[in-house]
Amino acid sequence: MMQATRRARRQPAWPMLASEFGDSTLHEQGSGEFDPLFVITKLGAKVNRLLVAGLLERIEPRETSNGSTLWQGQLRDPSGLHYFSVGDYASESMKELIVQLSARAEQGETIMLIMVAKGRYFQSDEGSIYTSLRPEEAAEISRGSYREWLVEACGGMLERMDAHSKSQPLDSTEESYLSGGIPKHLCNGLLLANAHYGEIDIESYRLNILQALDIAEDRAVSSVPVAPKAVKTLDVEAEAEVQTSDDAPDLKETILGLIDRLDKGEGVDFNNILSNATARGIDRDAAEGALDELSDEGSVHEPRFGWFKRTV
Repeated sequence: MMQATRRARRQPAWPMLASEFGDSTLHEQGSGEFDPLFVITKLGAKVNRLLVAGLLERIEPRETSNGSTLWQGQLRDPSGLHYFSVGDYASESMKELIVQLSARAEQGETIMLIMVAKGRYFQSDEGSIYTSLRPEEAAEISRGSYREWLVEACGGMLERMDAHSKSQPLDSTEESYLSGGIPKHLCNGLLLANAHYGEIDIESYRLNILQALDIAEDRAVSSVPVAPKAVKTLDVEAEAEVQTSDDAPDLKETILGLIDRLDKGEGVDFNNILSNATARGIDRDAAEGALDELSDEGSVHEPRFGWFKRTV
């Protein structure tokens, strides 16, 4: 009797911010046909599948060499961008959703997505390493649900940061890590990460968490209305009415608050300000206009071209 082919068990999806996954340069895969690919992050997450969410920033088709269509997109959260692609291998429902989202994005709609995706890893001939996502399922979500996802993703990152800090003085063995209070599910990935990455700076991740929780706690004023818990498509005309001159002072205060939080002493570069504003649901053009107004009225200045500081 022929022996049944062994399939690897389905891997859980890690809620993860873009910065942690995008910083990864290590992967692991077994030799078996169905052995999963794992991407190992600097904080020791051993990731096969991710749960990510954010603002759909770009999605566009590209014709491949065999004549098929590959959809490539970007999903932005407060820490940066997730890059994803959807091709012929995707389910029909996934491909249909992507086509619909592309048409809506072209109309200028603000779309918040959550997706379960396989992590991918690619190394170019020059040695550069890139990570990306292959979505399996995706859905539009409300801003309330997005805030809940941010809290969950930040909680996981905080746990991994704590485990990383605890691992530094310990011997590089699972027994030592367990005795040092590191959760069992993080030990293997953390051992691989510490051996590959060596000493790392986790302060940027701490800043990512602060930025994400700032949004989750709804401290930053957004020019886009917060949707109810049920999924709702934002009406473009209604959104335009919200972004009136009456909201301008609040929008400028939001931009000033971003500069205060992001400025480490040398100012904040233009793209960083707009990216963080966009992650909060603020229209990029509106944010740029508010920054111009702040410059004209003297509330901010440019110590060097393209970098902004609050005027003392």
